[in-house]
Amino acid sequence: MAEINLLILVVALLLYVVLGGADFGGGILELLTRGKAAGIVSKAIAPVWEANHVWLILVVVILFVGFPSVYSTVLTALHLPVLAVLIGIIFRGTAFTFRHYDIDEATPKAIYSKIFQYSSLFTTFFLGVTLGGIILGNITMDYQLGFYEVYLRPWLNWFSLSMGLFLVLLFAFLASIFTVSEINEEKYIQYFVRVSKRLLLALVLVGAMVFAAAQASGHPLFWEFLHSPASLVSMLLATLALPAFWYFLNKHNKLMLRLTAGFQTTMIVTGWFAIQFPILVKIKNGPDITLQSASATSEVQLYLLIALIVGVLIIFPSMFYLYKVFKFNEEPAKK
Repeated sequence: MAEINLLILVVALLLYVVLGGADFGGGILELLTRGKAAGIVSKAIAPVWEANHVWLILVVVILFVGFPSVYSTVLTALHLPVLAVLIGIIFRGTAFTFRHYDIDEATPKAIYSKIFQYSSLFTTFFLGVTLGGIILGNITMDYQLGFYEVYLRPWLNWFSLSMGLFLVLLFAFLASIFTVSEINEEKYIQYFVRVSKRLLLALVLVGAMVFAAAQASGHPLFWEFLHSPASLVSMLLATLALPAFWYFLNKHNKLMLRLTAGFQTTMIVTGWFAIQFPILVKIKNGPDITLQSASATSEVQLYLLIALIVGVLIIFPSMFYLYKVFKFNEEPAKK
């Protein structure tokens, strides 16, 4: 049962990366395009941006109930970047709301737009930093080592920082793909196609930098990928999808663009997850937290699974209906 609950957690995390990531990337895309995407981003994410946090809430609840040692360890050792993420989410959400509902004057809207853009960048970066801290293996619960070793060293390193930059580019890339699907004026389509291509190239380069940073930090990430069949296949499929993605981008095939971008993101997440499974959190100078050691009792896992099944039967149809009403039935927005 723990395996099934973990699978649901991975699916929820993947949905948050793809859907919530595109929302976060909208603010980053506004920043990179100096506001050219602002109107499109507001129209695109306004109906769904709040709902996409459901997936993050689901991840947190599953960890708290089903895998409490993972929850407590991550939120203790990495509480500083996690706190930064929470602060960023608050600033981002309030700025996006006030930009829409506050008085219709240029100065307040410009201020809220800047807060929305920079908090989107800030939040995404520290999400990546947190992920890097979980993967790298510098987490320790030996409090006698001091504040730096326990609370800073796990995430304040080149690998975690490069993971933050990688996630920023990934979310901006996803947002650019969804933006292309939200407009129908040719000159703006061409502009965002160019932006998408540049972000894709930057993403590949920073991805290579992540492996180099891991090696420099004493973590042989590249060799771990080579020795993990699932991770290796996932990364090969993501790489092989690049020519197809480039083709669909040039042809402006909006449906296939979204599907290909979603597939590539799925392969990236699958590769990262499979590389260390069944290890959930790597611990420095101590036993790693594995699926077996982190799982709550079988009774708790059973009740959690029942609750998740009921929740899935409610959440998935509701989210599908939300997207059907606000996204699938509307015409692409004009700039």
